[in-house]
Amino acid sequence: MTEVLGTEILRAVERFLETSRDPVLCEPGEEWLEITAENFVMEVRGACAQLQAWDQRRNLVRSVTAVERETRGKLVLKVTRFPKGQGTLELIDRERAVRDNLPLRSARLGFREQFRRFLRRQFPASKLAELTTEADLEHTLSPAYPRALVRQGASAWAAIGAAPDASHPDGVLTFGLIWLDYLREREPSLAIQGLVLYLPAGGAKTTCLRLLFLNPAAAQYCAFVYDDQGLEERVDLKDYGNLDTHLEPYRRRTLNHRMVEAAGVETIERNDGELSFRVHGLEFARTAGSELLAGLSRKRAAELVRLRSPDAADRRNPLYRRNPEAWLESQVRTHLRDIDASLLPAPVYGQVPAFAAAERGVLDLLAVDHRGRLAVIELKASEDVHLPLQALDYWMRVQRHVERSEFQAKGYFPSSEIRCELLREPPRLLLVSPALDFHPSNERVLRYLSPQIPVERIGVGLEWRKQLKVMYRSGAP
Repeated sequence: MTEVLGTEILRAVERFLETSRDPVLCEPGEEWLEITAENFVMEVRGACAQLQAWDQRRNLVRSVTAVERETRGKLVLKVTRFPKGQGTLELIDRERAVRDNLPLRSARLGFREQFRRFLRRQFPASKLAELTTEADLEHTLSPAYPRALVRQGASAWAAIGAAPDASHPDGVLTFGLIWLDYLREREPSLAIQGLVLYLPAGGAKTTCLRLLFLNPAAAQYCAFVYDDQGLEERVDLKDYGNLDTHLEPYRRRTLNHRMVEAAGVETIERNDGELSFRVHGLEFARTAGSELLAGLSRKRAAELVRLRSPDAADRRNPLYRRNPEAWLESQVRTHLRDIDASLLPAPVYGQVPAFAAAERGVLDLLAVDHRGRLAVIELKASEDVHLPLQALDYWMRVQRHVERSEFQAKGYFPSSEIRCELLREPPRLLLVSPALDFHPSNERVLRYLSPQIPVERIGVGLEWRKQLKVMYRSGAP
């Protein structure tokens, strides 16, 4: 019986090699090894089959105990690497893998093994109860970041890692908090103390800054930064307390040219003193000193007004669909008191302060309420799991300038909107989005923000382009 099992493993490998045009061997954490008739040998050894492959740099010998999965272009084998050590080894047709994007999955498996070694080094007395890179769409758990549960008795830690080549390394904290919250619900008998993060040295600053603004009473946070050799060092989060933020002086200029005058055109004063001319948030012209820089002629501007209208007949037109966040910003500027009756309708500033994360896909406004307290308004027209922490990035910068009393010193809020006794009060944070487009996991992440950040979610109606109507509010006003 055992010889038959070993023979079946051998036949599965032979079938794979016969149908593959460019076979390679892939073991988690290692580079691919090309397979040819000259460097690959396999023979039956009772219940198992012994595999041997080599190149100029390495010689790999594994005992294969079973075929875990066999598909066209890929064979996953269960192997033993050393006494009581088990793992997997994949045979892949590289030609098919390029078409199916298997190199990405292989890289993720490699980093997962690096993450495993890190956890074993840093938590030698604990049990690695779970380690996975599998997607879990139901609970919003991404395959891009390996996640783990590290357990010692009745206590445990959630852990997550960001690979050095991750396309969005800053997203690791969002998914880490979701993972932590999910584990606490799933494992009520465990005292899950907090979250361990494994971060690349070149992509750790944003995450570490964000950790400083989380609630220490809700969870503990432990960050390790690793170098290009995979060696990690625990970091002191206080070393990341310096924000890269700069507040440009607000400039007011006397403009000598005639403004663009047309129905449906908005005139927005920019922070540099110039004017921006927009149709529902989409800029088509602006001033540059005494000149008018126009991307569209007046005739084309009138066409833009027609096409970018809430009553437009063609809602698939690119001009209608372009930059919905800018359109939402236009609506919020116009109906600010509907968003919050305590906010003053003017002045309202956009992109203050500006910082390098402009690609985050969220637009922001800065307003003030009748008590003199600043309000950061973050706008997102579609579902985004990262909205809470992207908003935090902007809020923390505004808070830094509030602490330094820089807004009025640099020409913002020139009247008495910001009262002296409120200059150091943390600004409010308003997250504005269509009510049905708040991501279900946003609430999970918001649970972990510092209580010093007064956050309110404001959901507007589906037809917000026609009428900005608040459907619900959630959180502290």
